[in-house]
Amino acid sequence: MKVFCGRANPTTGSLEWLEEDEHYDYHQEIARSSYADMLHDKDRVSIMVLGLIVTVPIVTDDNNPAVGFGILDYKVRSSRRNQDVQDTERYGIIESLSGCFVCFCLFFLSALLSPANIKYYQGIRAAVSRVKDKGQKALVLDIGTGTGLLSMMAVTAGADFCYAIEVFKPMAEAAVKIVEKNGFSDKIKVINKHSTEVTVGPDGDLPCRANILVTELFDTELIGEGALPSYEHAHKHLVQEDCEAVPHRATVYAQLVESRRMWSWNKLFPVRVQTSLGEQVIIPPSELEKCPGAPSVYDIQLNQVSSADFTVLSDVLPMFSVDFSKQVSSSAACHGRQFVPLASGQAQVVLSWWDIEMDPEGKIKCTMAPFWAQTDPQELQWRDHWMQCVYFLPQEEPVVQGSPQCLVAHHDDYCVWYSLQRTSPDENDNTYQVRPVCDCQAHLLWNRPRFGEINDQDRTDQYARALRTVLVPGSICLCVSDGSLLSMLAHHLGAEQVFTVESSVASYRLMKREVPKEMSPLLIKWYLRAIGQNSAEMIFKVNHLEDKISVINKRPELLTSADLEGKKVSLLLGEPFFTTSLLPWHNLYFWYVRTSVDRHLAPGAVVLPQAASLHAVIVEFRDLWRIRSPCGDCEGFDVHIMDDMIKHSLDFRESREAEPHPLWEYPCRSLSEPQEILTFDFQQPIPQQPMQSKGTMELRRPGKSHGAVLWMEYRLTPDSTVSTGLMNPAEDKGDCCWNPHCKQAVYFLSTTLDPRVPQDGLRSVSYAVEFHPLTGDITMEFRLADTLN
Repeated sequence: MKVFCGRANPTTGSLEWLEEDEHYDYHQEIARSSYADMLHDKDRVSIMVLGLIVTVPIVTDDNNPAVGFGILDYKVRSSRRNQDVQDTERYGIIESLSGCFVCFCLFFLSALLSPANIKYYQGIRAAVSRVKDKGQKALVLDIGTGTGLLSMMAVTAGADFCYAIEVFKPMAEAAVKIVEKNGFSDKIKVINKHSTEVTVGPDGDLPCRANILVTELFDTELIGEGALPSYEHAHKHLVQEDCEAVPHRATVYAQLVESRRMWSWNKLFPVRVQTSLGEQVIIPPSELEKCPGAPSVYDIQLNQVSSADFTVLSDVLPMFSVDFSKQVSSSAACHGRQFVPLASGQAQVVLSWWDIEMDPEGKIKCTMAPFWAQTDPQELQWRDHWMQCVYFLPQEEPVVQGSPQCLVAHHDDYCVWYSLQRTSPDENDNTYQVRPVCDCQAHLLWNRPRFGEINDQDRTDQYARALRTVLVPGSICLCVSDGSLLSMLAHHLGAEQVFTVESSVASYRLMKREVPKEMSPLLIKWYLRAIGQNSAEMIFKVNHLEDKISVINKRPELLTSADLEGKKVSLLLGEPFFTTSLLPWHNLYFWYVRTSVDRHLAPGAVVLPQAASLHAVIVEFRDLWRIRSPCGDCEGFDVHIMDDMIKHSLDFRESREAEPHPLWEYPCRSLSEPQEILTFDFQQPIPQQPMQSKGTMELRRPGKSHGAVLWMEYRLTPDSTVSTGLMNPAEDKGDCCWNPHCKQAVYFLSTTLDPRVPQDGLRSVSYAVEFHPLTGDITMEFRLADTLN
């Protein structure tokens, strides 16, 4: 049997169906799990086990991490990760139809014992004894068991029996094998169901309700993976009223800040262009300024944001808590906290995180707080499964130092959002505030990094300088990029006529829009959703360019001479940027466009950028390597079955592919010099034959070679190049500086997965890279020259 999967096609810039092997879905989920990230979370592991049976303190080290499992498909990472809501909306339906879209990141946590940790054993005995002192058996319900290790810990601690629930079938099957291999089959029952489908009774999955509830249902936002509905159901149907819960409590914290950098991820700033007539300013439409923005959280590694990039306006505020040992409600609610601003400024962004307490006394705590909010910054634990949240207020609002304000956290069953009010909401007021939704189209077209890229004035200036060198009197420009402002730059810098192709429905609506003036705002929103195309300008109109720039709502390959008013194009222009691009080289779609419009180009026409090149560098990651590192034997528990399962799925295909990561969030050092791998000449049509490159990269600095990082560079003119990767030359000391607006591609070396291979000696890395014009794909292989066989 075959399955159909939706994939971005770099040759057409659109989404298409591909036929895959019936096991593709399974291998994708396993291979992209990044489960080892959790295994190396020493803080999380020890605390969860500690709290599990209320205390299981384990001392772990880097070679003996705890075990967990999570689904993170890089094509659509629903809890994050390297995609946000725009990508989910863009690809989610297709991926779910094919079975490849993972609805929730299923992080299956377990933890491990160490005989040296007496306190942990004392905590375990204390928790179990509390249940047995009531004259009851210690019956554990483990929701989302993953590898089953959390249940094995409970049995080792003295629990009489554990019911381990796991909805992901391959993971449940692995848990059965791991439990059996470790000798716990008589005390642990693995149930391959969603927790809401589990039955209780003589003929049910559980003979009676459990009295110890163990779960790990959290994401960066705390409730985004459905923790509230799952807890609500468990308390109603699966556990006793006075059960022990691990974790016992969670608290969400927030801090109000002003940050031009972060605000630039949410709003369009005025764009300034120096022309022969003076400074011209491209202003954003009022619809965009008034729009509350995308409704999703932006979860990032907040520890990589410099404290100089924001001004703190409030103390850290505890917004709300959830007691998991009692009945939990998934109903919508709001929680207000009065505060006195620490400084005057523009309230724009809410930074948020949470902590969990594993015991009723709150002595065992795990926090996601960024470095400046940590009690002891030296104890900061790196995580990629739980990070910090950035929320954007619907509108920026002025606050005055010393003048009281109220920050309000709203949530439904899956999402959190914030608002700023003058007074606290009435706790008895059950009025549900609707979650803000984008109504300007821009937040559906541009994701947060794209907003930041468009707002980067230095980048704009670089394109403007390049345009000045190629524009001549009488220039006829054709701009091809999704929702790009380049067409306006070309006009302001002297192009005689500018055409821009907006084949994306969302970008066409954003760039060109008209509605009847007599319509009310509510009817306007309905109207814009009801019609597929519209007629008066939005961005163009507010800048008085609706009669100066022609917007063509058509795929580039379908352009006719009539679309261009019978004129030949003297300047083909692109950033390039296309909303369907996931990996850096997917924007080579511009080359396919250039080839398809060749008949419309005038003799001697200029293409900007003139060329592109693929570059690579070998790096040592500070932490990102953990998502691919195996676990092995963990504190006496054998989980090699899990490691073998991951490796098998990686070998299915993923080990030969690169995956996108925003590396400004993941510090690394370069071990080699950057190297140009392939060059693509946009002045010429795409060749018919594949382009190949083979060679070696010498490692000039000591360190562990975790992987190769790849990115694209675009040569606008002979003297101007835009990099989507390294921003500065590699240095012997210090971390690499990466373009913060783009994702780079990471090809993990196989030695990252093999602890037998020493990685601290100098050597070379060989590579073989091939560009396939027929499919637009780039295949590659990197390997250390003396890798073990």
